[in-house]
Parts: sequence; structure tokens; C-alpha cells
Amino acid sequence: MTLSRRISIFALAALGMIAATATTSAKEPLVFITAFAPGEQGGIHAYEFDTKLGKLKQIHRTAGAENPFFLALSPNKKFLYSIHAKQFGGKENEQVAAYEVVGRTGELKLLNRQSAEGTAACYLDVDKTGKAVLVANYSSGSVASLPVKEDGSLGEHASFFKHAGSSVNPKRQKEPHAHCIVVSPDNQYAYAADLGLDQILCYKIDPATAKLTPNKTPFSKSPAGAGPRHLTFHPNGKRVYVINELLNSVSVFDYDPESGSLTEKQTISTLPSDFKGTSYCADLKITPDGRFLYGTNRGHDSIAAYSIGDDGKLTLVAIEPSLGKGPQNLAITPGGEWLICANMPGKNVAVFKIDAKSGQLKSAGEPISQPSPSCIMLLP
Repeated sequence: MTLSRRISIFALAALGMIAATATTSAKEPLVFITAFAPGEQGGIHAYEFDTKLGKLKQIHRTAGAENPFFLALSPNKKFLYSIHAKQFGGKENEQVAAYEVVGRTGELKLLNRQSAEGTAACYLDVDKTGKAVLVANYSSGSVASLPVKEDGSLGEHASFFKHAGSSVNPKRQKEPHAHCIVVSPDNQYAYAADLGLDQILCYKIDPATAKLTPNKTPFSKSPAGAGPRHLTFHPNGKRVYVINELLNSVSVFDYDPESGSLTEKQTISTLPSDFKGTSYCADLKITPDGRFLYGTNRGHDSIAAYSIGDDGKLTLVAIEPSLGKGPQNLAITPGGEWLICANMPGKNVAVFKIDAKSGQLKSAGEPISQPSPSCIMLLP
């Protein structure tokens, strides 16, 4: 082999290494954020997220998604599911739309839509096998499960349950209002927080058929009048945290994987003790390392930060302004360095740096404008 040929081979190899390095470093998280609005105003916005600076850069917008209130991502990251409704909370049932995620471009390809089997569909989750999409319907107080086909599209519902009952708040709890449905990390159960009943209902899930069946322990109680809205599991899979919309608090439950039962061990306020105004909680998220939890206050327009003890109990760290009106939804980056907040009526998205030691939040700069941001979904 001649000297010049060896130099050429080395040069090409070096260029390949540089290209590979550039490709790897360029893979920043994608962030999908819904615009909760009817008609052409509705859509799903896609952003690149700069993990060094905490900055969002819009790269695409998917139109034709009407009132896309909530999102869920398949475990293989290939499919995104969204609420779709011409009139949110109207007489007609909402739909669940299935999209294929097209590479890292932020583009979404519509596969199909299926009925959510209820009105004001407000939450979606996908089981750990990717074979079942679950939906909670607020106005009709019901939950349903939809099977996922091989191509990521959705079949007609495999199961449907309408909740029954009421609770102590005459204005908000005259009837059931299913506000979320979340699959347990072990993929055994699905838990539906019902704001109208002050209950967290438990269903067994069969991923092979996408069917739900009521568990032998059918529900766990939240504090009276609490109005449980969203729930999340701790990364260790041992505890469940529920944010209560009406009483502005977070409840901590121990999780029993054998029975599916939840046992309350703490409820803590999300608001300052001297706050006298009107406020309602919305969302909560836990850092991937399980050390900190964040919950939103709509009205007080803030984010409550807590440290999580070894026993799972919460200690308030700080309550910081959300930098916009009505913080609706939160997301935390996979490395746990950044928190993103969708201020829906404030029409902006704010980014905060998470202090790794204390859990306190620090603004990453001026929030970006976006129409009615209601749900954030990260694609690592």
C-alpha cells in the first residue's frame, strides 16, 4: 500500500469518527407540546431542546390536531398518541389519534383515530409493552382501553368502564370525573384518579388483549374533598404520589404490588400558609433519581418543589413563580437537569434549571410564546 493511500484511509477514518461524534452530540431531546385550541389553531408543536443552555427551538408544527389536550409516547418511542376533539367536552365523544414519529425532525404522520368512548378526554397512557393505550374521560367520568396494532395504529376499544358516585364538594363532585389513568411500573395495574369521587380506582391490565378488569381492591380513598387529579409512581416503584386539584395538596401512598392497594401515609399542601386566594393544582413530576417532586398551582401560578425522604415522605423546598398564568403541565429532562412548564392560559412555556443538591428551581430565561400549551412530551 502506498503512503498516499494510507494517508487517505486514515483521513477518511478520522472524518468518519468526527461525523459520528457530531451525530451523537447533535441528538438533543425532542419536545412535543400541544396547543389546546380548536380548528387550525390547534396543533402539536415540536422543539429541539438545548441541554446545555436550557433553550427550546421550534422545528415543526403538526396541524390538523384539534384540541390535542394530552399526549402519550409508546415505549419504543416510535408512536405518539394525542387527544383529538372538534369540540372538547361537547356531546360527541372525543377521539384518540395515533401518529408515527418521523425520525428526529419533529414531524408526525397521522395513522388513524379511534373513539375515546367519552367526553372531555383528558389523559392518555401506554402500557409497558406498547400494546394498549388507556384514556380517561373527565366529563363522562369514564375510562377505556384501546388495542395498539403492529403499525402503531389503534383498534376499537377493548374495555370501557363508567364510574359511579359522588363526594363532598357540591360544585365539583356531584358526579364522577376521571382525570387520569396511569399504568404501574410492573405493568400489572392501571390507576384512575377520579376527581369527582375522591377515589383512585384500580384495574388489572392484560396487555395481550388490552383489556382492563376491576381489581379485587377496586379503589383507594383520597382525603374527602381533595379532588385527585394526576398521579405518578416513584422511580423505585414502591410509592404513588397524587396531586389533589381541589384541596391544593399532594398525597403520598405506599403501593402493594401483590394486592394493588394504596395506603395513604402523608398529605402536604402545595401553597404558602398565608395564601388566601383561589388556586387549583394540575400536574406533578418526579426527577429520574427520585429525589425531588414538583407540583403546579393554577391561580397562585407557581411550582411547589419538595425533597423526597427515604421513607417517601415530602418536605417542602420552595414555591417558585411559574412565570406564566395557569401552569398546566410539567416535564423533566431524562438527566434530571431541567424542568419545563406549560402555562396554558398564559400562552407560554418556561424552562427552569433544577439544582442537583437542593432541588430548587432557577429560570433559564424568558419563557417562549406558544398558543395554549397544555401537555409536554419529551422524546430522548
